[in-house]
Amino acid sequence: MQYHQLGKTDLNVSAICLGTMTFGEQNTEAEGHEQMDYALERGINFFDTAEMYSVPARKETQGSTERILGTWFKKTGKRDKVILASKITGPFSLYEIPRGPFNFSKEQIHAALDGSLSRLQTDYIDLYQLHWPERKMNMFGKRGFIYDPNDAWTDNFNEVLHTLGELVKAGKIRHIGLSNEAPWGVMRFLQESEKHNLPRVASIQNPYNLLNRLFEVGLAEIAIREKVGLLAYSPLGFGRLSGKFNRPGEDLSKARITLYKQYTRYNSPQCLQAVEGYLQIAERHGLHPAQMALAFVNSRPFLTSNIIGATTMAQLKENIDSIDVELSAEVLKEIEAVHAAIPDPAP
Repeated sequence: MQYHQLGKTDLNVSAICLGTMTFGEQNTEAEGHEQMDYALERGINFFDTAEMYSVPARKETQGSTERILGTWFKKTGKRDKVILASKITGPFSLYEIPRGPFNFSKEQIHAALDGSLSRLQTDYIDLYQLHWPERKMNMFGKRGFIYDPNDAWTDNFNEVLHTLGELVKAGKIRHIGLSNEAPWGVMRFLQESEKHNLPRVASIQNPYNLLNRLFEVGLAEIAIREKVGLLAYSPLGFGRLSGKFNRPGEDLSKARITLYKQYTRYNSPQCLQAVEGYLQIAERHGLHPAQMALAFVNSRPFLTSNIIGATTMAQLKENIDSIDVELSAEVLKEIEAVHAAIPDPAP
């Protein structure tokens, strides 16, 4: 396993992170525990979750993923072996969490964190992230920013950082991160932290894969120069880049795209055309499609950790093995050719 420094912190996280959002929905508690056992054995010391998981978000399963991690920590006693990341849910949610309104007020941050700590059966979270911004912006499949003059959001970066700083001092969280954020938001958080000696953002968790490389447009330079590295989620594009949807006779009954029709981000004709191009590259060079896609993400200079998710142990093992795959200059050149022809079909 390879390890990268988390921002400017003293933590070194594995270049592959175990994503857990399927625990409690597509994976049982026992399966989740098995995945965590194996990941730790393979050198993965970084687990990512969120208060809203499992996915898709439903009142009936909200918090189930954190609870499964919590029972594993209690059973194994290995909390100190894991760098644990979780997130507070942002506004515009499609379901209700009992704690109340979705915002990043002091009251809601405290309530959300206390709920996560209870479910996780731990006293602290290593990396506490804002799942998505409060302000209206282009995220979750929206390519361009459209300004809404009626957006009621007001600049509260300083207030949020003050609250998180209190929790750092209390020992409940160690470091902070962002998710689904844009360049302006990252720089505003960095500006406030530097000006007022408040906690500094260590990472940004955004989508990044062969079908969505928008992170490169404005955030990649920030990630490198400001040391706010990418935690890449959906590196296989909901499984599209694994090749399983293109294999004759493949059982797709339990695939996320099959089970949850509302997830259409990777279903456009342009996406399918790009996927075919990438699968052809993998075939020509004798690479497994999933490992090629993951190895590409692993190779990016702005990456801190690549968040993989799996519903079977076979998938998990194959995904982790991607850490040993190095793409040739010829493969990278061919990948760039497909990207130039069909850029970012899944924003």
